[in-house]
Order: sequence, then C-alpha cells, then structure tokens
Amino acid sequence: MIDLRPFSSLGAADHGRLKARHHFSFAAYRDPRRMNWGRLRVWNDDVIAPGSGFPTHGHQDMEIITYVREGAITHRDSLGNIGRTGAGDVQVMSAGTGVTHSEFNLEDIETRIFQIWILPDQAGGRPSWGARPFPNSDRTGRFGVLASGMAGDEGALPIRAQARVLGATLRAGERVVYPSRPDRFLYLAPALGRVRLDDTEVNARDGVAIAGLDRLELIALEDSELVLVDTA
Repeated sequence: MIDLRPFSSLGAADHGRLKARHHFSFAAYRDPRRMNWGRLRVWNDDVIAPGSGFPTHGHQDMEIITYVREGAITHRDSLGNIGRTGAGDVQVMSAGTGVTHSEFNLEDIETRIFQIWILPDQAGGRPSWGARPFPNSDRTGRFGVLASGMAGDEGALPIRAQARVLGATLRAGERVVYPSRPDRFLYLAPALGRVRLDDTEVNARDGVAIAGLDRLELIALEDSELVLVDTA
C-alpha cells in the first residue's frame, strides 16, 4: 500500500506568526481517514515566525520528536531543561506521566520544523528530554537513525516505542534502500527535494503512508532531504 498525501491536501492552520500543515487529524483539523498510521499519531509541518512559538502547555503519554529543517527552536520545560536545537538536528521529549514545556523561535529568521508524535508502548514513566546534532554527512546516501526505541540503534535519541525516526540526504539520481517488513507502518516526508517510490513521485513536504513492503526503495529526482518514520 502506498498512499500519497500531497502537501496541498494536508490540513491547514494559520495562526498568523505560526502556520501549520497537518498530515494527521490534529486540533481543529479532523479527517477520519487520517487519524494515525500504526503508532504514528501526529506529523505537523510548522513554520514559526521570529519571536513566536508555542507557549507553555502540557503533554502526557506521548513521544514527541522535533526535526528542525531551518532556523532553530528553543525548548524549556518543567523538568528544568533548556536547549536550542538547530537546523538538521533533533530533539525528543518523552512526556510520560506529564510534563509542561514551551517551544519558541528566538532567531531572526523563520524556523521550519517537522513535529512528530508517536504513541508509547506503555503509559507512564518518568518524563525526559534530550537533543543532539545529526550532521548531514552522517546520513549521506543512506538512512541514519535519529530517534529509536529499537534494540541495537546505538547513538539515536531514545524513545519509548518500537519505532524509529530516520533521516537521509540524497543527491539527484542516487538510490537508497531501507529494509522493512510487511507488518510495519512507514511514513515518509521529504523536507527538501523530490523522490520516486515505484511509480509515485513524492515532492517536498508531501507525505506518503506505506505498508506491506519487504523493503522501501527510493530514487532521488532532485537533491533531497528525507525524514522517515518506521513503527509497529
């Protein structure tokens, strides 16, 4: 199964200094066909103006991964964590039993992020937050694991789910293969560029839900930056 979700078909919200596109039902956007994909519950494509962001609010029982495409996001939470995550880098918050936090763009330029929520395998647990850089050179021509709850994924930010968040950078004409299983749910979104999956072309900021494959094989039609979620 390959379900292309063009950027123009995504849910939209315009809050002035914060503009969002929703790959899945979120806030006022409701589409019963787009509630989740496996344990992937939310994928938001946010554009945040300088000096704007998300004021303090709470979460519980959710793994929240932020992939920064441009600019930077500054995080503060009720655990005492403060951190700035820049373009190409990733932060993860395990909400566990409950945490409050804020996310602001304190830069002089727009910040663009993918915000990804994955349902944890079990409710509860102590909340936590972490961030780290992931240089593009470490994922050139291949998928590198950015966040994971899978055994053996050393160096990835930990999440509490049998899932992975991966990134790849490809040059035009380059091919990448990711091994999968028919019972896994994959969701792909190019941050930049354009790729082909079988006979399907996927443009920047489109989404594509994929299942039933033994392997995912992509060809870059342009220089591309890809984000992939693999979940049960």
